[in-house]
Amino acid sequence: LAAGDRPESLAEICTARCLRNLGGTMCRTSAEGSLSLSGGVFLPSEICDRLLNTYVELVLTDSTFQKHDGFFTLFSDPYSTRLKRVQLRNDVVRDRDLEAIAKQDLIELHLIYCNKLTSGSLKTLTHFRHTLVSLSLYGCSNIFRRRGLNTQALDDQGNPSRRAEPDFTFQGFDRLRLLNLGGLALPVDVEALLHPLPTLVSLDLSGIRIPRAKFLLQWKDTLASLVLYNVELSEEHIHTIVKLSNLRHLDISRENQRSFSFKLSRNTLTGIVQDLSHLVSLDISCNVIVDDCIVPPYEEALINSNSNFICHIHNHTHCFDLLWLNSLFVGPACLLAQVTGTRNEDQILNAIEAYTELRPEVAHRAINHLFDIARIQHCSQLIRALQLVIAALKFHKYNKNIQVTGSAALFYLTNTEYRTNQSVRLRREVIQVVLNGMEEYQEVTVQRNCCLTLCNFSIPEELEFQYLRVNQLLLRILEPAWQDESIQRIAVHLCNALVCQVDNDHKEAVGKMGFVTTMLNLIQKKLQDKMCDQVMEFSWSALWNITDETPDNCEMFLDSKGMSLFLQCLETFPDKQELHRNMLGLLGNVAEVKALRPQLLTPQFITVFSNLLDSKADGIEVSYNACGVLSHIMFDGPEVWTVEESCRDEVMDRMRAAIRSWDVNSRRNINYRSFEPILRLLPQSIAPVSQYWATWALYNLVFVYPDKYCPLLIREGGMALLQGVLEMDTSQAETKDMARKVMEYCRNFREEPMDTTK
Repeated sequence: LAAGDRPESLAEICTARCLRNLGGTMCRTSAEGSLSLSGGVFLPSEICDRLLNTYVELVLTDSTFQKHDGFFTLFSDPYSTRLKRVQLRNDVVRDRDLEAIAKQDLIELHLIYCNKLTSGSLKTLTHFRHTLVSLSLYGCSNIFRRRGLNTQALDDQGNPSRRAEPDFTFQGFDRLRLLNLGGLALPVDVEALLHPLPTLVSLDLSGIRIPRAKFLLQWKDTLASLVLYNVELSEEHIHTIVKLSNLRHLDISRENQRSFSFKLSRNTLTGIVQDLSHLVSLDISCNVIVDDCIVPPYEEALINSNSNFICHIHNHTHCFDLLWLNSLFVGPACLLAQVTGTRNEDQILNAIEAYTELRPEVAHRAINHLFDIARIQHCSQLIRALQLVIAALKFHKYNKNIQVTGSAALFYLTNTEYRTNQSVRLRREVIQVVLNGMEEYQEVTVQRNCCLTLCNFSIPEELEFQYLRVNQLLLRILEPAWQDESIQRIAVHLCNALVCQVDNDHKEAVGKMGFVTTMLNLIQKKLQDKMCDQVMEFSWSALWNITDETPDNCEMFLDSKGMSLFLQCLETFPDKQELHRNMLGLLGNVAEVKALRPQLLTPQFITVFSNLLDSKADGIEVSYNACGVLSHIMFDGPEVWTVEESCRDEVMDRMRAAIRSWDVNSRRNINYRSFEPILRLLPQSIAPVSQYWATWALYNLVFVYPDKYCPLLIREGGMALLQGVLEMDTSQAETKDMARKVMEYCRNFREEPMDTTK
């Protein structure tokens, strides 16, 4: 297995299967839409926790997953389901969902960026007060918003009402030890709120205003971790913090240096290290450090005025590393005993890992540095880097900055240089998050990065597991509203590659999405601009591929006035050989459909096809394809020939002359998946010239590409049909001669002994 290719566990597979088919596996639905377990089923907490947390993950990261409005009611009965550790995020959870699990004895409840939760959920939280040990409300910005203000109700004087429910406190949460209230973005009286919690071990108040710091002393003997990220500090805060003698982790970092007035002095920093004797992790990222003293000699400190250095501070019985980076990161990553920063790949990856979940603004900068490493230097920890960027893109699906930098990093981390070390599963995860970004953001940079990243994959093979989804997204990009030429070019290239060498079922499904009309609209726009560029050529090539052995798509092409665009392109761009080849290849597919051929049998089209027989564009390709179109038309017999201006015999003579002029050694710009359309022209006498064209085509292909086409011809029964050609009196001598040579090549290929030395 490639590095990092851990297969999905049986538990993961079964969980996803059950969630995608709840009614067929384990649940029944009431008339009101609520879910309950099938009779006699009991699920322990290990399974229930996995079901709920995986459900949230699928809703947020898999657009094919169907969200169930009553899903949380599955866990409303604590006798048949047990929840212990629940992690919910973003807009997946609402007040009613949290209320549905209110009877569960939760130990951990992590609510992160759950902006749909209102103050009504505070009452639900009290149901967990007797069992809850760990609680996070990080970024749940509306949960402490007063309901009156939230709904803009007015009082008697016409002012916004401030009447609300009684203020919530944590009274009765006696077992609570870990609490995260960071990122609430609203004024919260944390002193009153937290007063009933005398035994907290870990507290995160990131971004919250703390006018008075002394209330922190109620945890003087218990608090081991304190996070005050983006908190406006003062000397009073520092004096209080250094009295929390049992602190092992302290985070007083900032998003940037410009946001706050308080500056750390070296004296203050030394005091923190000296007074907090149990400290093993300190984060002072983006604090401004002022040089106001000389560090005491007994600290054995190594500090200089450089902005980037590692300082080893020995404090009696232990030492820890402090990376001082005024520009971005400082200190070991929270609870990881690893240094974060921008000096090397290790530090950057540590920063992404430590800050992705709760500090996307910091993770964004770290991913940007990773992008530079992958682009300019070399990423030595590829698997870890990919996994961290994927996790960041999944977690912050709605964060534009993360999506821009993450998708750019993925482009370089998945290119040819790194590809051999990537597993199938890991590359599929990349594709999933790239498509998530394309769905969520119409912004040009994200779309371009995502399209370029998809170009690093084998198409269509590696994208086939998301085939319809990726086509839908690409077609949306190609709608007329999009004017960015570079994205159009990449998207059309991807569309063309996606419909090449895939099953007809895929082609028909994509055709029904509007693929044919989208390509024709692009061609129409390029005609108006009189521009024959890669978008124009790729569009015709894509139409050639999607109509291959797909009659419905051929009919769509004709119904959408495709023949008119064909004639306009011939007239407007008479010297564009690649364009002519693609157009004639497409019309060859249309001509293979018997029901559609009458639409090609007009004086104008027959004249055009006849004149193109003499074309030397792109070797023999244009002439060959024009002759193929006419061969299928001739195959219908003289009785359907209604073109008075063009004599059927005269056209057939021109076809024979063209075929005789072709070099049988010509290498081809074509790829046959089946010979069936050619073989059907062999057992007939009504159009000997069509038989002639078919045998020449087979002769050329088995002669130039014997390894590929001899087995195909044998497998599809071509040898018997060629024998029939030899036995027909109406077959021309040169046709029989080519038929014999084709059969001889195939016999020699079949009888050649296998080479076992390679």
